[in-house]
Amino acid sequence: MNPYQATRLRHQAEAQERLPEHFARLSWSAAQLRVHRNERLQQLLRHARECSPWHRDRFAQLDLNGFEESQLGAIPPMTKDDLMAHFDEIVSDRRLTLSRVEDHLASLSSDAYLLDGHHSVASGGSSGRRGVYVYDWAGWIDWYLTVMRRVFLQLRGHGDTPLRAVILMGERASHVSSASPQTFRELGPLIWHRLSISAPFAEQRAQLEKLQPTLLAAYPSVLRQLLRAAEAGELAIAPRLVLCSSEPLLPSVRAAVERVWGCPVLNCWASSEAGGMAVGCGQGPGLHLADDLLILEPVDRAGRAVAPGVRSSKVYVTNLFNHALPLIRFEITDEVTLLEQMCPCGSSHRLVADVEGRLDDTFEYAGAVAIHPQLFRSRLGKERGVVEYQLRQLPHGVDVSVQLQGSVDLELLRADLIALLERAGLPGALVQVRCEETFERTALGKLKRFIPLES
Repeated sequence: MNPYQATRLRHQAEAQERLPEHFARLSWSAAQLRVHRNERLQQLLRHARECSPWHRDRFAQLDLNGFEESQLGAIPPMTKDDLMAHFDEIVSDRRLTLSRVEDHLASLSSDAYLLDGHHSVASGGSSGRRGVYVYDWAGWIDWYLTVMRRVFLQLRGHGDTPLRAVILMGERASHVSSASPQTFRELGPLIWHRLSISAPFAEQRAQLEKLQPTLLAAYPSVLRQLLRAAEAGELAIAPRLVLCSSEPLLPSVRAAVERVWGCPVLNCWASSEAGGMAVGCGQGPGLHLADDLLILEPVDRAGRAVAPGVRSSKVYVTNLFNHALPLIRFEITDEVTLLEQMCPCGSSHRLVADVEGRLDDTFEYAGAVAIHPQLFRSRLGKERGVVEYQLRQLPHGVDVSVQLQGSVDLELLRADLIALLERAGLPGALVQVRCEETFERTALGKLKRFIPLES
């Protein structure tokens, strides 16, 4: 057994041991959750002040004795720009420099450990600047279980035989949706199988029919294509559960899954920064916040708290479970609405409405060729020198604008994108790659990253 597999199996065994405590916290009362959050918050703040020079300066005027979440407003928010500019001073382990982490990410062809116990991932940059995140041993377990614990509960009663799970999401080795199912491939009732999201549809269909997944995890835009094929009699699978994340789940897609496959859909609001921030339970509307592991503050554009029922402009997230990279009031530009009602399932974890922000459009070309944004994200995300990017669909290709910080081989990038598009079913694609100093943003200050042809 190679060293990676030996370490992975130890990691997986510890995650299995921790599953009962994760299940138990799902049924805690609001009072229990609040006490738990405040205890974890005090631990995090003390650790950050002791081990992170950047946070030590940030907390210099704070009395952390008895500090509670209601006092978080005294701490200024932090942004992705703060993280990337001060990474070496924010991490609590001085060995985890941005250069070292970036070199590790650049070397990945599959899941791998950094410094024998850490995991690092890079976000695709769908909301702006690329982000890099590193998790310690326990934090990586918690990241995965924030997403999967409700899935495991939903699949109880399906027998003792390991169930096949297929994921059609990020395939880049440095993306969480690729890395985490590799680390915890056989955890709980599932065995994960990963399919390439950029492969031709015929190849995806053949693999799905061969595997016959019990759980299907996919972007909603990918589900639309699978559902169309299933309704046309061109895809014969019968999943018992569907898990969605990373894109808005439209009601029409949820209804189509229930109509075509007759199974529930669990929607997940997840991020590289904080795991499954909210996951549906399948028994009522909305998604349950991970109220035991995160503190979420929905705010308006000016950073002022918004009331339940009001859609936020962004959120501040405090990740209570990852001490390697303390993210305290970290800004995520998703628009969310906190709900006031309780879920029929009885959980005291608060509800948010299905997240509607960050809908990245699939590029659809003549001949029924659909190119998912992840194809572009997977390649652009490898370039540490690409700070931001924007893609405009052309009639038979794509116009790629990039903002650079450092050296990037633009001709190699162009050639790689042409090859990826050809493999996905668009031969002879026209790909233009050019540098831009700035990008036009929406009235809310957001960057629309994928711009399809006008219909």
